Amino acid sequence: MEESEFWELVDTAREAAEGDPADQAELLVDRLTGLDPDAVTDFACHFESRMNRAYRMDLWGAAWVLLDGVSDDAFDSFRGWLVGQGRTVFEGALHEPDDLADLLEDFDEETDGEGEDLAYVADEAYERLTGLKLPELGLPEGPAEPVGEPIDFEDPGVLARRYPKLWALYRED
Repeated sequence: MEESEFWELVDTAREAAEGDPADQAELLVDRLTGLDPDAVTDFACHFESRMNRAYRMDLWGAAWVLLDGVSDDAFDSFRGWLVGQGRTVFEGALHEPDDLADLLEDFDEETDGEGEDLAYVADEAYERLTGLKLPELGLPEGPAEPVGEPIDFEDPGVLARRYPKLWALYRED
């Protein structure tokens, strides 16, 4: 599966799900089960490599501002959701996390930022197709800790300076 095919699957499922990550995950599983197991494995590789690329301190800070606090597990879920937003949003966020203020049409911290289901679509599709667990992907080990300089998430001043656009939209009262 080429990268463009990966993003097309992500985008068309998101659009059909009208942005609901749980529905998007279900649609992706359905679409992946229409492919061969090798294509599902390729999808998993694309997804996992993007999860690893997004394991960055600056993205964690953006998620912290958007969601008013983010645990380790919630940041994993946020990264899955971020991949699910498609190539433009994902790459834009990696380029400059504060640009999420411009890239996201609307963000509701009660319903957005949750993409745990998206992280498991390839596993579920592969198991449906083959009756077996998804094999090891053979990707390089992802970073053990988020990449980048630490950010004091508990200091609103630090967050407001680092993410001025996000702060103005989602935290400034």
